[in-house]
Amino acid sequence: MLNYILKRLLGLLPTLLIVAALVFLFVHLLPGDPARLAAGPEADAETVRIIREDLGLDLPLHQQFWRFISNAGQGDFGTSLRSKRPVSTEIAERFMPTLWLTVAAMGWSVLLGLVIGTVSAVWRNRWPDRLGMTLAITGISFPSFALGMLLMQMFSVHLGWLPTVGADTWKHYILPSLTLGAGVAAVMARFTRSSFIDILKEDYVRTARAKGLNEFVVVTKHSLRNALIPVVTMMGLQFGFLLGGSIVVEKVFNWPGMGRLLVDSVEMRDFPVIQAEVLLFSLEFILINLVVDVLYAVINPTIRYK
Repeated sequence: MLNYILKRLLGLLPTLLIVAALVFLFVHLLPGDPARLAAGPEADAETVRIIREDLGLDLPLHQQFWRFISNAGQGDFGTSLRSKRPVSTEIAERFMPTLWLTVAAMGWSVLLGLVIGTVSAVWRNRWPDRLGMTLAITGISFPSFALGMLLMQMFSVHLGWLPTVGADTWKHYILPSLTLGAGVAAVMARFTRSSFIDILKEDYVRTARAKGLNEFVVVTKHSLRNALIPVVTMMGLQFGFLLGGSIVVEKVFNWPGMGRLLVDSVEMRDFPVIQAEVLLFSLEFILINLVVDVLYAVINPTIRYK
């Protein structure tokens, strides 16, 4: 297991290098001149030229890429063109609000999805199953931005119970986490149901029932652990998606997180911030997949990596 983890960690380097190259080329294909945006609309051509040289944008692309990789390897992602602050500082301030929002959304959505999926599988083709899958399809089909606006209209505008913007108190997390986690809960419910149905057909489950064991014991002790193996994969992917893909929700709720920072950076052609954020999102997905693979062995000790 240790050798497997070390090999996966070593595999980070070429993957991140490829991602860095693709992101670097992508941001340089965006329309607009970052030097002009940094100088301001009133700056003359000479000022723009000086800023372009200062940012290194006058160099050939391969030299710009090499400088970016060299500095990134030392933890230096440059300075934001928009705020004139270090990129690492910009991301550090936005990371925790996004992380806590993701944890809050993931917590309730996974719990609810597991419950709905398990109940739907145990009472397959009966009214609990139909009700649970109807809720799941609704959660998948309803756009997150529309759900966020609907929740704000109901609980903030009409009822006045919850705030709409900011991340100061626990109340600020309720509406964004509900909006962000609705789709995840729906996916988890459907995936858990499918996994449980396959497990409930296994011989050892029929044997446990033939021994006269309580149905609750059969489901929780003999079925749940094996059914969780594919579900854990989906949990990891969904967590990575929430952590790196909460852009729409953060924009709707004006959330001070990395998603909104990325949108603002794209609008302002803030190359250093865009490159650093995408690299961070890629690293998060790789590490989450590694954690999921390790959890396989924890859930099912019969699994071994060679």
